[in-house]
Amino acid sequence: MMSSHEPESPGKTGSTSASIGELRWTYVLDDTVLLEGRMAPVYPLGVNVLLARVGGAVYAVSGKCAHMSCPLSEGRLEGCTIVCGCHDWRFDVRTGKFLDAPELGLTVYPTRLEAGKLFVNLG
Repeated sequence: MMSSHEPESPGKTGSTSASIGELRWTYVLDDTVLLEGRMAPVYPLGVNVLLARVGGAVYAVSGKCAHMSCPLSEGRLEGCTIVCGCHDWRFDVRTGKFLDAPELGLTVYPTRLEAGKLFVNLG
């Protein structure tokens, strides 16, 4: 999901992250690398995040399953659903909610596309 907040250009200092007020945008991947219907693990500032492109939008959620911290990147993407490869727990990539018990879920991170580069806000 694309956020409406604009990151400052990191290009002037060579930095890979930019701050706006309390928002911190960190570069994670070139836009062309993440294909439609695919997932990619990234580690901005050492945080395990899973990116997924669905319907042209890029979503970012915690890269660990809420059940037993299994890596979600080893699972599969079925439409808007991430299926954990360990125990088949299913999460909506748009909201992070566990489909069988919506009170459980994954952390969701805002994403931003700027100049062909994908950024994640770790908040």
